[in-house]
Amino acid sequence: MTLDIITAPVLQPLRHGFFSRIGGASSGVFAGLNCGFGSSDQSDIVAINRARVAAAMAVAPDHLTGVLQVHSADVVVAKEPLAPKPAADGLVTATPGLALSVLTADCQPILFADHDAAVIGACHAGWQGALGGVIENTVAAMVSLGAKAPRIAAVIGPTISQRAYEVGPEFRDRFLDTDASSARFFAQGKGDRLHFDLPAYGLHRLARAGVGHAAWTRHCTYSDPARFFSYRRSVHAKDPDYGRLIAAIAL
Repeated sequence: MTLDIITAPVLQPLRHGFFSRIGGASSGVFAGLNCGFGSSDQSDIVAINRARVAAAMAVAPDHLTGVLQVHSADVVVAKEPLAPKPAADGLVTATPGLALSVLTADCQPILFADHDAAVIGACHAGWQGALGGVIENTVAAMVSLGAKAPRIAAVIGPTISQRAYEVGPEFRDRFLDTDASSARFFAQGKGDRLHFDLPAYGLHRLARAGVGHAAWTRHCTYSDPARFFSYRRSVHAKDPDYGRLIAAIAL
């Protein structure tokens, strides 16, 4: 089956994509393109899926590189494939032939490019990483390689939308303790429940980092089970595990 790849005009002509679950070899709750070795899916099947992504990115499978994601604000510079994977949630490079990748299943995958400097980046920005500064740290790491923030284009891929992201008041308090203006990213739900707008918050942090262009593809992972994996949806369905989506960009 053909892979389903979401692209963004501002990142072209660089090879890049937010890959949906369509077109993979996995089955069961992982049906489709599960690219997470951290799942309980068969590792050889995950390797097949990742090889398909690498082929779409026109790199060797071992040059589709990533990090051990831990919901941090840490970012690494990749000069070659990262092995073993360092614990971090963002990575940047100026090395041609590398495809930077992140895995998500509701969190924000963000791809970055400064075309003039030939510097790219990718980060996994869930609420913890975004609150902690992984977005700004990714931009700063790109600048350290010669990029300029106003020239950077950044695109948020499929992520959980506000209507599907119900949280409690203690969650909101973590954001308000850091910045009282963050209240605008929460909408009132039933009782004391609130709905958090993760992609709007991501766009806010990108603007704060000074990037020249920021956008969201406007795809909700939770609301489209045929196309996307979703951690939160899997919890609500009491599934034993869930697949991981991949996003990648290459020079």
